[in-house]
Amino acid sequence: MKLKVLLPRKVLLTEDVQKVVAEAENGAFGLLPRHIDLTAALVPGILSFVTANGEEKFLAVDEGILVKCGSEVLVSVSNALSGANLGELQERLEQEFKVLDEHEKESRSALARLEAGFIRRFIEQE
Repeated sequence: MKLKVLLPRKVLLTEDVQKVVAEAENGAFGLLPRHIDLTAALVPGILSFVTANGEEKFLAVDEGILVKCGSEVLVSVSNALSGANLGELQERLEQEFKVLDEHEKESRSALARLEAGFIRRFIEQE
């Protein structure tokens, strides 16, 4: 099978695989080359796959859609991270969450300043 992982701005991965394991709202499922065609809504979690040479790899994925059609598996997600093993993947996720948390704090602070300025100008016009 050909696995292709698509992000909004780029193709993250294109690889020949023997097996794909993903997680949908109703639980985890596996796909093999002769599996019936399907579409599934993915939940945030780990997507694992076995490459053509038998190596197991992992991706942390956000919400998205998986479509298996013939010998092609397309996964479209808003965000994904790859790691050589689960330990490395966990470290990368923790770093990403720290960065996102800092950006969120900065955004909340900027929004609070905008709201305060709006209220101040509104009061001054009365």
